[in-house]
Amino acid sequence: MSGHDDALGHEGTDPHRQDAHGHGHGHGDAHEHRHRSGPAGFVIGLVGGHSHDHAVSLDDSLMASRAGMRALIISLVGLLVTAVTQLIVFSISNSVGLLADTIHNFADAFTALPIGVALLIARRAATRRYTYGFGRAEDLAGLAVLLVIAASAVIAAWEAASRFVHPEQVTNLDWVAAAGMIGFVGNELAARYRISVGRSIGSAALVADGHHARTDGFTSLAVVVGAIGVSLGWRLADPIVGLAITVVILGVLRGAARDIYRRLMDAVDPALVDQVEHEAADVDGVRHVDNVRVRWIGHELRAELNLTVDGNLHVSQAHHIAEHVRHRLLHHVHRLADATIHTDPVATGTDPHGLTAHHYSD
Repeated sequence: MSGHDDALGHEGTDPHRQDAHGHGHGHGDAHEHRHRSGPAGFVIGLVGGHSHDHAVSLDDSLMASRAGMRALIISLVGLLVTAVTQLIVFSISNSVGLLADTIHNFADAFTALPIGVALLIARRAATRRYTYGFGRAEDLAGLAVLLVIAASAVIAAWEAASRFVHPEQVTNLDWVAAAGMIGFVGNELAARYRISVGRSIGSAALVADGHHARTDGFTSLAVVVGAIGVSLGWRLADPIVGLAITVVILGVLRGAARDIYRRLMDAVDPALVDQVEHEAADVDGVRHVDNVRVRWIGHELRAELNLTVDGNLHVSQAHHIAEHVRHRLLHHVHRLADATIHTDPVATGTDPHGLTAHHYSD
C-alpha cells in the first residue's frame, strides 16, 4: 500500500484527492492554492507560499525555482557592482590584498551561473528515464561552486606569494580601505539574501553560496586591516592579508564541500527523520512506524516509511490510514514533496514479508 498507485475501495473517487498538493486540488481543510505558470509567470511571478498550521512554506517547486533565480540574479548584480568597484580601486592602488578580495568577489558572483542553470533544469518534469525528476541538478551545481571557490583560493594564494617575492608599493590607502568596506557590505547583503532564500526553498547549493559570500565579507574587512598596516609602515601587511584571505577561502571550501557531500550522499538531519516518524505515529489506526527514510532531491524532500496497522482491516481502510499519514506529513514536514507509504498487518505468528525475507538476509 504505497499511497501512490492503488485506488482499491475508492470506486468513482480519487483515493489521493485530500492531499493532491500543488495540483490545484483541495486539501480538505478549506483553503486553496493558486500558482502562476508559463514564461510570463516565471519572469514576473511573485514569490508565494501558503501556511500549514502557521508554518509558511513554498510548496510549489516552480515557485521555489523562481525564488532561487530571483535571489541569484539580484545578488549577482550586487556582487558584480562590488567587484568592479574594487577592481577600479586596485588599478590605482596596486594592493594585492584588495586584488585577492576582488578575485574572490568575482568568483562569488559567477557561482550564480551554475546554480541558475541547475534551477532551470530542475523545473523539468520527470520522464521515464529520470523518474524522480531533475532536482539533483541543484546538488551537482554545488560541485561547480566548490570548483570556483577552489580556483579563487589558488589565484589569491599565487598573487599574495608573488608579492612576497616581488614587493610593490601600495598607494591610495584610503581608497583601498573604502573598497574593503564596500566589499564587506556588498557581500553581507548578498549572503543574507541567498541564505534566507536558500533555506526557505531547501537549496543546499544556494545556502552554501550564501555562506561563501558571508565569509567574503569578512575577508573584505581584512583588506581594511591591511591598508591600515601599510599606512603605519608595515609593508608586508598587504601580502599577509592576501594569504590570510586565502586561508579563509580554504575554510569556506571545506565547509561547503562537507555540506554538498552530505546532500549527494542523501544525508539529512536525524531530527527530520524523528519528525516524520512521530507525525506518522500520531495518526489514528497506526500501530507502529518503521523503516523511515528521507532524502533531498534538489530543494524538495522525499520520504519512505512503513506503517503497521490492524491486519483485519479492508484494503481500502488501510489505504485510508496511509493517506491520512501522507496528508499529515505534507502539512507538517517543511519542503516535503511526497511520501511513499507501505502498510503491514500486525504480526499474527507469521512474517508478512516471509516471501521476500531471503533477499534481505545477512
